[in-house]
Amino acid sequence: MTTSRFVLPFSLFFLLLISGCFPELARQAYTHPIPFQPEQYFCQRADQPLTIDGQLLESAWENAPWTNDFQDIEGNLKPVPVHRTRAKMLWDDQYFYVAAQLDEPHLWATLTERDAIMYHNDDFEIFIDPDGDGLDYYEFEMNAHNAIWDLFMLRPYRADTMPNYLMNWDIKGIRTAVALDGTLNDPTDIDRHWTVEIALPWEALKEIAPGRRPPLHGEEWRVNFSRVDWHVEIKDGRYAKSPNPKTGKVDNFPQENWVWSPTGYVDMHMPEHWGYVQFVSEPSFTLAPRFEEQIKWALWQLFYQQHAFRKQYGHYCGKLSCLTLPKVELPAFYYTFAPRVQITDSQFELQAPTADGLGVWHLNAEGRIWRTD
Repeated sequence: MTTSRFVLPFSLFFLLLISGCFPELARQAYTHPIPFQPEQYFCQRADQPLTIDGQLLESAWENAPWTNDFQDIEGNLKPVPVHRTRAKMLWDDQYFYVAAQLDEPHLWATLTERDAIMYHNDDFEIFIDPDGDGLDYYEFEMNAHNAIWDLFMLRPYRADTMPNYLMNWDIKGIRTAVALDGTLNDPTDIDRHWTVEIALPWEALKEIAPGRRPPLHGEEWRVNFSRVDWHVEIKDGRYAKSPNPKTGKVDNFPQENWVWSPTGYVDMHMPEHWGYVQFVSEPSFTLAPRFEEQIKWALWQLFYQQHAFRKQYGHYCGKLSCLTLPKVELPAFYYTFAPRVQITDSQFELQAPTADGLGVWHLNAEGRIWRTD
């Protein structure tokens, strides 16, 4: 007969299970598929009014630098895009301006109505998270017909709570234009590129901005750009999406996703990997070191581990001994990464002291990150 001293009482077993205190069985680890290196851009003030026509002829546009060329959304895990894409940005008291040039030998677009699902065509996309908290951000898409789709994202699709977005939200006062270097929907010639120019009014964007206002000199927003490029062929004298050579079906032949700041996954809705756009009044402005970003990225790695743990065990881990702590090296601050975790049946919150020692960073299960002082 088995003696009870060799059997873990059920009540204690249950408490250990829900707290996640089986490190030899449950310890998680996370390595992001690509280095954490969000792009950055100094957005200069426009020194003159801009005509939104897609031509980019004003001196303000000529003086604005191009971003680095877009990469595959999975970064260096995939080949360099076959067509070049790059963007520029400007700002003034009324608008945040975005322009992009998309090299393309086959200009093609079919959608013309407002708020159509624009990524079903070749398109250009903008994502803006003004306060950088990972929730409540703007998405905008347009095609070579200058048809647009704008929506308000409440949270990334990875979040469990629904709904994720508001389809009936519009960027009031937006101005857009497309200039074609080639002929649209004409497969008899070889095209060169299409250029987009967009003026996004602060009056619409400030809804979720810090202080509900346009940015001040030196402030930064999280921004990313994406280009969806479909494989097309000529069929009956017209462009048509190419079928998957393995299945013969069009719907399951993945399009190309080329972006400014790669996320590492085929998922644009990871705001923690978007670029930093810093709004500056003079071109000579220099970027201060982002010491806090190391701490925030360490919390994000724990965030990914928590969701992996829940997927495996059905609940979040209540003890950090179940997770692998990332390294945070900030010798100038004598900083020690000492996170804490709190859980409920359906939520968790990670916390860690700020680099300056004056506050705390918080990151919850939905992916909201914020600082308290």
